[in-house]
Amino acid sequence: MVTTDTNASQQPFSTLAAFLAGIRIVMVNTTLPANIGSAARAMHTMGLTQLTVVAPKLPIDEDAYAHAAGAKAILDTVTICDTLEQALQDCHWVIATSSRQRHIPRPVLSPRQAAELMVTNFHNLGDVMTDAAHRNWQLAIVFGREDRGLTNEELQLADYHIQIPANPQYGVLNVAAAVQVIASVFYETAELALTAKTAAEKSIDLTFRQQWDEPPISNEQRLQLENRLLALLENLAIYNPAQSKVMPQRINRLLSRLQLDIKEYQLLQATIAKLLKS
Repeated sequence: MVTTDTNASQQPFSTLAAFLAGIRIVMVNTTLPANIGSAARAMHTMGLTQLTVVAPKLPIDEDAYAHAAGAKAILDTVTICDTLEQALQDCHWVIATSSRQRHIPRPVLSPRQAAELMVTNFHNLGDVMTDAAHRNWQLAIVFGREDRGLTNEELQLADYHIQIPANPQYGVLNVAAAVQVIASVFYETAELALTAKTAAEKSIDLTFRQQWDEPPISNEQRLQLENRLLALLENLAIYNPAQSKVMPQRINRLLSRLQLDIKEYQLLQATIAKLLKS
């Protein structure tokens, strides 16, 4: 994982917002306006704002806006280009998506590897570029046609190729889904590296049973035990359903954390039944 100095006074432009502002999603020869709108929505959820469409087969229409939902502003400011070369002319790095190896392949990265590489490049710009240039850095992530992706010639315009790990028998994603997956990884990676949040702050302390001598209980059994336990607490005047809305949630969380096996479940059920009869 990339590590960075998050001191704002030393790295004034090394922020999550500045990094995301420099990412340009480029869609080539898209067939359906709805896919452009869905891609815009995916971008918006991950803080991306730059969308360029190269020679779309149909104009952006009401269907595109309907699929964009809250990302109307991205479609309002979309850039339309005639050629991919025109769309990439001011970019510092270009990453092209591809679901398969080509005859003359470029380095192929996973979304995580690509995100970490670009975060590193962005962070290092502070040492070699002016503040204005750093602020205006540009990375293009290029997505191809719905039916056949990018041509070999188009892929040659990229510095790197990116592939989303997927089912080898069918590894083709809808273009908007591919935008969502890659944008999400870039957002998470940059948030961790370019903000004050650390891995420790974002980690979750989880415990998983290493060995099972009996099978774990099912979700249905856990819910049954939850209801019986709430009934017991109500019977003991510890829990009043009319007054406490939080208790069921706490019991639910407790039982989820315990990871009971079937024997433990039976023991607790028998204990609760005995207490309810007493």
